[in-house]
Amino acid sequence: MKVCKFGGTSMATVNSVNAVKNIILSDPERKYIVVSAPGKRFSGDTKVTDLLYAAYAEQKEKGNADETLKEIKNRFETLSSELGITHDWDREFEEIASGIAAGTSADYAASRGEYLSAVLTAKVLGFEFLDAADVIKFKSDGTFDAVLTNDLVAQRCRGSASGVVIPGFYGRMPDKSIKTFTRGGSDFTGAIIARGVNADVYENWTDVDGFMITDPRIVDKPKLIDVLSYEELRELSYMGASVLHPDSVFPVQSDGIPINIRNTFAPEKKGTFILKDTSAYERPLVTGIAGRKGNTNITIKKAMMNGEIGFCRKVLSVMERYGLSVEHVPTGIDTMSVIISDPGSKGVNEAKLIDDIRLMVNPDHIEVTSSMSLIAVVGHGMANTPGTAAKIFNALYRAGVNIRMIDQGSSELNIIVGVEDEDYAAALKAIYGAFFD
Repeated sequence: MKVCKFGGTSMATVNSVNAVKNIILSDPERKYIVVSAPGKRFSGDTKVTDLLYAAYAEQKEKGNADETLKEIKNRFETLSSELGITHDWDREFEEIASGIAAGTSADYAASRGEYLSAVLTAKVLGFEFLDAADVIKFKSDGTFDAVLTNDLVAQRCRGSASGVVIPGFYGRMPDKSIKTFTRGGSDFTGAIIARGVNADVYENWTDVDGFMITDPRIVDKPKLIDVLSYEELRELSYMGASVLHPDSVFPVQSDGIPINIRNTFAPEKKGTFILKDTSAYERPLVTGIAGRKGNTNITIKKAMMNGEIGFCRKVLSVMERYGLSVEHVPTGIDTMSVIISDPGSKGVNEAKLIDDIRLMVNPDHIEVTSSMSLIAVVGHGMANTPGTAAKIFNALYRAGVNIRMIDQGSSELNIIVGVEDEDYAAALKAIYGAFFD
């Protein structure tokens, strides 16, 4: 039994929806289908979710969102007509317009793209439609209610005579309001459904052949990863590999349900499998290389810092107060570095942040370095292989890239280096070349 999730590109045009239909109907084990809102049809187009956010903003600012909602409605009417199905889109959009006008949340507005996409897909397939709000539940504090959701999914989905189509991305709060996951949350919905129905495989269909070893926009035609572990996926996704939402592993991990990344537009390719245990497979030393630009390094120096109890806690409490997530904390005997995303991007005044650190720990010196890229080299094989770090550093040296920071996870699953943003592409190419060319 398989759960399939199809992304926005797969739902954008009549050709892509027909490709989705052919994939599902070619395998009777594909019974549970999760869909995203239609994505871009062409370069320069706008995703339906972004149009819905715009409609919500227009309602707030101008008192109506008629034009934007009409544009979205035209897209669904066109798809419906070209696919040869009928549906009362007037009624659907009257309800959406009324909801937005009545002051419902931005989450409600954004969720309607997935809702309408699932309604359309269910009609195309002749499957049952199941509203995610009826089975995906949140607690009153806004956190996901995994236990209740799992029970509801099992009750409503298992044993269904026909297939079931479920919208991704959202669920319902105890007060009946709609709440969405973060962007890419349909991946998470698919994993939730896979766990609830005890699927054999969770197939995540997108517009790429699977997980590439590194960013194909920078490295020309990088190799495909055949198999990786849940842990490796988390590391790579967090560092910028955006094929799959990093939280998607949690619902399936406890039950060991494999995730299979597949290409809607090349269904003959087997894609990438993400597994709980990859020890039975012959694999390369390094599984993947990913990175993120635009980080800031704050280095705090103070003599005898190592003897000052609570020093690190005090510094990190300042970051917490400003709502800043800390990426890495390399330390020395008299120094401590805190690496964060660019504070300006979070609306934080950098000068005030530094002043508060000074007030908290009275350092001898603080140095702030911006425009740092973090690159993670990830792989289970690195832990027991001497010379891995040397290979990385030699590659960067030969490429003329200066290393500003080195950090290795306690599990030895990854090695992270910090370089200048302007050296990011050269560094990625150099590391990939050292292990795979």
